[in-house]
Amino acid sequence: MAPQIFFITGTSTGFGNELVKKALSEGDKVVATARNSSKLKFDGTSKDNFLAVDCDVTDQSSIDKAFEKAMSQFGRIDVVVNNAGYGLSGEFESLSDKQIRTQMEVNFFGLLNVTRKALEVMREENKPPGGKIQQITSIGGQRGVPTFSIYCGSKWAVEGFTEALSTELKPEWNIKLTCIEPGGFRTDWAGRSMMFGENKNKAYDHINAEKTMKERNGTQAGDPVKGARAMWEIAKMDDPPLRTVIGSDAYTAMMGKIKAYGELYPKYEKLANSTDVDGYERPS
Repeated sequence: MAPQIFFITGTSTGFGNELVKKALSEGDKVVATARNSSKLKFDGTSKDNFLAVDCDVTDQSSIDKAFEKAMSQFGRIDVVVNNAGYGLSGEFESLSDKQIRTQMEVNFFGLLNVTRKALEVMREENKPPGGKIQQITSIGGQRGVPTFSIYCGSKWAVEGFTEALSTELKPEWNIKLTCIEPGGFRTDWAGRSMMFGENKNKAYDHINAEKTMKERNGTQAGDPVKGARAMWEIAKMDDPPLRTVIGSDAYTAMMGKIKAYGELYPKYEKLANSTDVDGYERPS
């Protein structure tokens, strides 16, 4: 397959960093973004295959400038990877309003800002039109996890947004959307990148988020290098799925969720179907 031009957010550490390395090693071209891109260093880069550019996903003008620089250097963008984000851990009642809003601002609204620009570029500027947008969500975008109510909220929001958006695009635009849902990986996500609740609510003496995450950090199932390889493989697919998990823990959790849904909804089938207007005919 011909080399692709990747535009990846949040490349300082973790998946973003590993995906830059993987794409470069496979002969692809990469636009690597970070809030401070001057610190980004990768082997084997030249003006022909690499551009490091500042991009703050919470600032639309910063995003627009990053895309403009990318287009002027490479002429098109094939794959946009919305990887920028972080984890906020703590019981809901121990999180400040500011912490909650910042989590949504980065993980949800920031992703919306980049997606908006990516759609425009892929449709209007790419010749021929088309491209792939990868939303790096989480297994926490499909199931609720203790101490991650707002993180999960941000990722569920991305999942619903992306699914709805996928139904709005004309086929001839050739833009494919994928939610990639990682399980636990040995990145900085659960380490120095993680934020914790500022206002510990004494009622939650049965939960210690910091202790739990400290113990978990470094013991996760997932290898970030292999995770990035999986993301790269999905980017190479002609017809990538709307969503897929990566990680055996995520796969197990997802299959458990599907089983639980399959049991829950039929249990209340009579109630669910009891509220239609008399004589209403369901569409076939």
